[in-house]
Amino acid sequence: MIPAAFDYVSAESLEQATVLLAGNEEARLLAGGQSLLPLMKLRFVRPSLLVDAGRIPDLSYLREDDGHVAMGALTTHHEVASSPLLQHHCRVLTDAAATIGDPQVRHLGTIGGATAHADPAGDLPTVLLALQADLTITGPGGTVRAAHVEGFFKGLFEPDLAPGEIITEVRVPKLTGGSVYIRFARRALDWATVSVAAVKHADNVVIALGNMSDRPLRAAQVERALEGGASPAEAALLADEGTDPPSDEKASAEFRRELSCVLTRRALEQIL
Repeated sequence: MIPAAFDYVSAESLEQATVLLAGNEEARLLAGGQSLLPLMKLRFVRPSLLVDAGRIPDLSYLREDDGHVAMGALTTHHEVASSPLLQHHCRVLTDAAATIGDPQVRHLGTIGGATAHADPAGDLPTVLLALQADLTITGPGGTVRAAHVEGFFKGLFEPDLAPGEIITEVRVPKLTGGSVYIRFARRALDWATVSVAAVKHADNVVIALGNMSDRPLRAAQVERALEGGASPAEAALLADEGTDPPSDEKASAEFRRELSCVLTRRALEQIL
């Protein structure tokens, strides 16, 4: 289909982008467009203005930062997947980025765009939740605030961003323990039917579930069971507790519940 009519501005600076977005409630930021444009073609979203962030300088980088790896919001999925720095310190993120779409999508899609899109079936939001990532968000007038990924995903396609705010950096920890990302999809390029990211941090294990609610979720009951001494197989049986999976043409809610337990067990067996 053809998108509804819209205006287009290629922002030359971060300040210009935030001002344009803050001044128009129907404006949307274009930061790769690999999720936004298909929705526009289906007319599920009809922005009156697209603000293209592709030319904003200094928003594409990967660098070490005090026990973390910092990534500019315009860093592409391909750059994340092929980064030696991330492959060494945060392999679960490179593995997840490598599963996204096809090479064209990975060369255009960005980590900031995928995070702000807040798709519960998205690969990167689920992994960032398991990594307990930190975000830097810039708003109109140059205001900057730090945000933790926990609580950033408020609902279906609903990030914790005020009008005019833009994610400018994503920071993930350098991992010393095991980590794994497992996704199930009917076809290679499909969105995940269910996905599980498990990361062993210094003092706990964090498990995140994708496409089991209207946002990525932590498998809190599984985490508590592991802390109490349960085996991976025993703990994984609790993966679907507190979830609200959808039923659609890909799978029923019941199937997703069972699948989440199976994938969680496999993930835990790999890292533990």
